Amino acid sequence: MTVAPQPTWPVPPEGGWTADDLDRLPNLPPHTELIDGSLVFVSPQALFHLYAIRLLEFGLYAAKPPHLAVLREMTVTLGRRDRPEPDLMVVSRDGAQRPQQTTQRPEDVLLAVEVVSPDSEARDREVKPRKYAAAGFRHFWRVENEDGELAVHVYELDGATGLYAPMGIHRKRLALDLPFPVDIDLTDPERWL
Repeated sequence: MTVAPQPTWPVPPEGGWTADDLDRLPNLPPHTELIDGSLVFVSPQALFHLYAIRLLEFGLYAAKPPHLAVLREMTVTLGRRDRPEPDLMVVSRDGAQRPQQTTQRPEDVLLAVEVVSPDSEARDREVKPRKYAAAGFRHFWRVENEDGELAVHVYELDGATGLYAPMGIHRKRLALDLPFPVDIDLTDPERWL
């Protein structure tokens, strides 16, 4: 009888992993995140997740001013034990100039976007927004699948409380003045493909 080899999982060091470990650990699955010193492996994503990211990425790219850049699925180092990977980020172009960089600095992030998946509901709705607000990201969008339609929940950082204040839920059209003027048709399935 042949016994299949057992997978080898990274064993965390005492105190947990650090943000720098993500660049050194071999054979990590794509899109591995670090949350509170623990590695988070992302499950396969549904088509809705891909379509939502693509639609918003193209819309943001078309609307952004020249001094900003739109990044997809890149980590941001929030501290020694936190290096999450937003689905999309809008960052200062100056902060996205080094071709070999593997992470962003929090001070360069203007907007973080998370598309909620069944395996990431608590992280995308509670943990990440709290961490993004503490890191000073001025804008946060949470995208939900409401019966196959996009619902974009828009938040802005309240400087007095350090927490995100809800600014509205957009279902058919995402038309905003902040963080810069953007107008995205959320209903056009042809734009998703």
